Amino acid sequence: MKIKRDDKVKVIAGNHKGKEGKVVKVLLAKNRVIVEGVNIVKKHQKPNQANQQGGIIEKEASINASNVMLFCENCGKAVRSSSNRNEDGTVTRICVVCSKPV
Repeated sequence: MKIKRDDKVKVIAGNHKGKEGKVVKVLLAKNRVIVEGVNIVKKHQKPNQANQQGGIIEKEASINASNVMLFCENCGKAVRSSSNRNEDGTVTRICVVCSKPV
């Protein structure tokens, strides 16, 4: 998966198309990501030690990783990325449109 935690992404398909946000968590086994501020659902929470009162809470639900693309700050839009190995052996992701690191 080319998307990692703390990446800025844009949703390209589904009910939340066009929204941007930061990736909070990546679920590799399910090929899903949780994006901050996207796909908010209401969950009925029983009272427990952490939440004494319980009630209805709002939280982000996961969306399929194929519905998001990396967002390039230089281009200002969602872009594809390619990998580039540097001389010191590290790998950086490059924007296909502007050829700058994402």
